[in-house]
Amino acid sequence: MQEQVSRATAYTTLAAGPDFRHELEIKRSRFITVLRRCGDENAARALVADLRREFHDARHHCSAFVIGPDRMVQRSSDDGEPSGTAGIPMLEALIKRETQPAVTDLSDISAVVVRYFGGILLGAGGLVRAYSESVSTALDAAPLVQRRRLRLCAVSVPHAAAGRLENELRSAGYVMAETGYGPSETVLRLALPDEPAAIDDAGARLASLTAGAAVLQPEGTEWIDVTR
Repeated sequence: MQEQVSRATAYTTLAAGPDFRHELEIKRSRFITVLRRCGDENAARALVADLRREFHDARHHCSAFVIGPDRMVQRSSDDGEPSGTAGIPMLEALIKRETQPAVTDLSDISAVVVRYFGGILLGAGGLVRAYSESVSTALDAAPLVQRRRLRLCAVSVPHAAAGRLENELRSAGYVMAETGYGPSETVLRLALPDEPAAIDDAGARLASLTAGAAVLQPEGTEWIDVTR
């Protein structure tokens, strides 16, 4: 679970799953971009270590990563390329990425570009463009999701009524979290925007659906992937 101390209530990240890979060839040099979803700095740096082992004969393993809902952790490395020609362009491709019109909120992502030199010098400007393009084109094809800080709220209902109530809540657009089961009741959990008005509205909807029998109990907050 993410740290809850954050001004941000949502951000965009790579969808959960395996690393995403994309390759470009520029003037005979191979640029292999690997993107990994990472929740902390150690995980982001582990991607570099993994790729050094996998592509042990490559000349450069340049990297950049952005971590946290507020994007407070930002690092990059040129890994032997001329200073400022690889890591910084890669980092800028991440932090300036528009995930929606005029929205730049990409985070919890590590990017490594593995370069196999093709014998043709690109020059400083060519390297900047190549590393920036490598990350940008990978992001164009990568699966991204929005991650939102949601308030978990629980409601206990008889087993016989749980299925109908859950279907009605889903149909109304509510995000359902983990369901719990007791001896005589089912505990449904809703993941709501972390705002008093949203919790009040959900409580009113539940009261309407259950003739006032169901009571919403706010719990903690959690970062949850939602459909973009």
